[in-house]
Amino acid sequence: MRRHKSGGKSGGSGESFKVILYAILIALLIRTFAFEPFNIPSGSMIPTLLVGDYLFVSKYAYGYSRYSLPLGLPLFSGRIFNHSPRRGDVAVFKLPRDNKTDYIKRIMGLPGDRIQVRDGIVYLNGKALPRRQIEDYVPASAPPGTPGIPQFIETLPNGRSYHVLDATEHGTLDNTGVYTVPPGHYFAMGDNRDNSLDSRVLTEVGYIPAENLVGRAEFLFFSLRGASGWEIWKWPFAIRYRRLFHPLEP
Repeated sequence: MRRHKSGGKSGGSGESFKVILYAILIALLIRTFAFEPFNIPSGSMIPTLLVGDYLFVSKYAYGYSRYSLPLGLPLFSGRIFNHSPRRGDVAVFKLPRDNKTDYIKRIMGLPGDRIQVRDGIVYLNGKALPRRQIEDYVPASAPPGTPGIPQFIETLPNGRSYHVLDATEHGTLDNTGVYTVPPGHYFAMGDNRDNSLDSRVLTEVGYIPAENLVGRAEFLFFSLRGASGWEIWKWPFAIRYRRLFHPLEP
């Protein structure tokens, strides 16, 4: 009497499909509600963030909006479990001009704040933010003799300090009018002050609606110099080993 085998290849394939499906669902849940990886494509946040840095952004830090969802699906408006950013947070947000492009800048102004830049100095509600000049910034990959960029430690009223670059006091955005942050909006600037398209340019970035906040940058987990993430053969020489597993809390 012949015996029929149960399961076989079809059963194994079915189990493999379930495992893959569960893994995808778990990854989507983590990406939507907990952490999402981002990489830095520009130098607007130097020296805090470098081109080629990879970091995790906490999606729960400010609560959830439609932009917390994959593809920004418009399933609801406003924010759920809303938490306001603090001045000094490094935040990822959707560019208000198109609601699609991811930007990362430092939150400098909260709703109702008045912000102005004069001769490179940031004034918050009429008071200059103290800053102390330290050693010039020179990229690690720069050839010997490369002139450095003036670097400062700037401090907010809440005591949070961070490094900024300011090559000149007379740049395009070093002298501005007074910006009054509207209700429900935030004002953000790059740490590389002369090379950052940010809220100082109202026609390009401007004030950031609370709904556009994606999350707060928390942890730098990987960094490459002069290579893309998929160019694995370059990693041994391109990895910035000193920047691995580096928290971003100022």
